[in-house]
Amino acid sequence: MSSPETVGSSVVDEAIDRIKRRIESGEFAPGQKLPPETALASDLELSRLSLREAVRALTMAGVLEVRHGAGTFVTDLRPDRVVDAIGRFLQLSHDTGLRELFECRRVVEPGATSLAATRIDEAQLAELGDRIERMRTLRDPQELVAEDLAFHSGIVAAAGNRTLQSLAGTVAQRTARARIWRALVKDDVLTRTHQQHNDIYRALQDRDSMAAFVAATRHVADVESWVLGRLHGVADDEDVR
Repeated sequence: MSSPETVGSSVVDEAIDRIKRRIESGEFAPGQKLPPETALASDLELSRLSLREAVRALTMAGVLEVRHGAGTFVTDLRPDRVVDAIGRFLQLSHDTGLRELFECRRVVEPGATSLAATRIDEAQLAELGDRIERMRTLRDPQELVAEDLAFHSGIVAAAGNRTLQSLAGTVAQRTARARIWRALVKDDVLTRTHQQHNDIYRALQDRDSMAAFVAATRHVADVESWVLGRLHGVADDEDVR
């Protein structure tokens, strides 16, 4: 016999599926307000409790949006919105998946950097150059975190793909940057990191997509190797980014 928890999950899954089918069919279009709870529950042949749980899950997934005082609406269903929702789940996780997150960075960031090399404009290049110079003068880990995140975020933004930007940002925020920079400062390996940032910048400046891909890959792989080799020491710090 199934446990109450299993039965409950199955009912909620069915409720989610019924709402999703209405959205996929176009009956509930992007931006449309859903019917009142009582009417929708009756129409979908669901209990109000099951409907509420399904709405909560779909809201967390970025599919629905609850506007207090106005009702529940289907979102515009942009891919970047859904990726942002995934990011909110990741923010609740711990760093046990640090290795997997670095693997994600190796897949996402070099490709985004390569694409940025074909699309970046002079103003964006100038901003990246300014950030590199600021990072060169900093030693405070928290300040370095902010500049480092902004540097890599600026590159992905230059690629002009909002979904890619959301995905890269989600991964970047979860790779323990505060702890990494603190360890980098402590071990005095900042020069190598700054040089790798410069290599990426020069490739972007030359609009060389292949060089940009290689430079970004080398940078992410080098940081990954360095961090994972010192994982236990890095994990002692309490700051998580």
